[in-house]
Amino acid sequence: MKSYLSLIPISARVRRRQNCMTLLCIIFAVFLVTAVFSMADMDIRMEQARLTGKHAREFTFEAIMNTTMGQSLFLIAGGLFILILLAGVLMISGSINSTVAQRTKFFGMMRCIGMSRRQLKRFVRLEALSWCKTAIPVGVVLGTVSTWALCAVLRFVVKEEFTTIPLFGISPIGIISGVVMGVVTVLLAARAPAKQAARVSPVAAVSGNTKNANRVRQAACVGAVPIAVSLGIHHAVSARKNLILMTGSFALSIILFLSFSVLLDFVGYLLPQSVSDADITITDEAGITGINCVPQETVETLRGMDGVKNIFGRRSIFEVPAELGEKGLPQVADLLSFDDFDLEALKKDGRLKKGSDLSKVYGDNGYVLAICDPDAPLRKGDTIQIDGETLTVAGVLKYDLFSEDGLSHGRVSIIASSETFIRLTGITAYSLVMIQTTGDVTDEAVAAMKAVLGEGLTLRDGRKLRTSGTHTAFVLCVYGFLAIIAMVTLLNIMNSISMSVSARSRQYGVMRAVGMEGRQMTQMIAAEAVTYALAGSVIGCVAGLAMGKMLYRLLIDGRFPYAVWAIPVSRLLIVVVFVAAATLAAIHAPSKRMREMAVTETINEL
Repeated sequence: MKSYLSLIPISARVRRRQNCMTLLCIIFAVFLVTAVFSMADMDIRMEQARLTGKHAREFTFEAIMNTTMGQSLFLIAGGLFILILLAGVLMISGSINSTVAQRTKFFGMMRCIGMSRRQLKRFVRLEALSWCKTAIPVGVVLGTVSTWALCAVLRFVVKEEFTTIPLFGISPIGIISGVVMGVVTVLLAARAPAKQAARVSPVAAVSGNTKNANRVRQAACVGAVPIAVSLGIHHAVSARKNLILMTGSFALSIILFLSFSVLLDFVGYLLPQSVSDADITITDEAGITGINCVPQETVETLRGMDGVKNIFGRRSIFEVPAELGEKGLPQVADLLSFDDFDLEALKKDGRLKKGSDLSKVYGDNGYVLAICDPDAPLRKGDTIQIDGETLTVAGVLKYDLFSEDGLSHGRVSIIASSETFIRLTGITAYSLVMIQTTGDVTDEAVAAMKAVLGEGLTLRDGRKLRTSGTHTAFVLCVYGFLAIIAMVTLLNIMNSISMSVSARSRQYGVMRAVGMEGRQMTQMIAAEAVTYALAGSVIGCVAGLAMGKMLYRLLIDGRFPYAVWAIPVSRLLIVVVFVAAATLAAIHAPSKRMREMAVTETINEL
């Protein structure tokens, strides 16, 4: 052996199984960053090709980066880089820290034969960097291939504006970012474990545990709680560094989940999708709103034609004199009618405020829905007088469907069923008719629909303007990242608990020798894991909600004035279920291993 550094590849072969989780963490970190920056690069290239074709002149990468879209893409990618870096450092540091704890005797022996503290630090850091030789290339390849697959899905499945996205592009930015992520993450993660290894004294070669030399200042508290549970909690809180790393892994994963999930809200506001989104609309040829000019007979004719999946319409009369019964409200209202399909879509899209009763609006009755601003409120149960008729508000919409910013700007709109509208006004013709087409509709079928329209009507074909594919693509990307984060977190927690138990195997062996039962051993390991989980969940939920609210304000509040942040109860429940499942999974394997291991074997475990 020419140098002590020759032990690094030997150690890697011997501890291949223990190093597996650390390698996976590095691979996933490199993979995520490579995929994120590569996709941002592909989007920039797609936008560059689109602008070049549109303006008949070449657009450089620098020119695209000066646009809002280009800056936004790489700003988001940069934010994700920092979050993934933090998650990777915590996970890898926890794994290396546990590895160092298990090799206390090895490092003590190295000190005995003359290795200095500086050499021990260098050994741990170079050992960590040696993992990069395998993990970084694998992560880069996975990230690049995933980018190709995602681009193919966008181009051939989603289509729409993604038809020009490159298929097999190699992104230097993505590759460089992935390599930097891998090296920086490992170097940062190895700092604390390297210092810990350097503090090992030659005496540890005999004892095998640096903690044996520490004076016990306080025994585990035992009260009404079983002794095994008390010992498990004591094990968790007594090792502060391990507690911080384990708690941090739980907390950061929750923060990442709650922060990423805000992107789902952002996409929902940016590209709103509705059950009632139409592919084809029929209106007055002049485009004047409020003119009810589409005969009901025409609608019935269209309903039976090929390519028509759903057809529904709206009627409208603006500035109808009304007694709204509250001071400060304008004494006029816009009266609209929605068909049953359109009304049901309001409920399915979640556009009704809590407490609204849509069932009362169907059919010919005196119930309506209201749209108004918060400063001119109409509430459920209020009454409105229109042409001598008393109408009762059965529900209120969260925002104005008919304005660009979602605000009514002082106007009050009343939505009634078709039957109620016809009874109040005597008007049967529609001002707007919307058609949802089948997936196999042809241009000839659309031309046939246009042919049955009477004079003064126009058909607008919006099939190429669909945003459902783009919305689906963004949502799938976000869910994909959330799934990867959850998977890495689960594996890291399981590995960390397992390695923490292995590091204390001699202690557990002594406890088994003095009479501790297998059931008590499981309780002790479970108590330690639950302590990490509870501490991490509390910190993660509090910090995650704060981070999520901040991102909500940055991304959504300024662009969509009607948006209101609320505590995401459903997502918090998902967090609770995930943490519980991860904790149970982390407890099972190490507790089973300790129960099945012979007492003499655990005592002699290094």
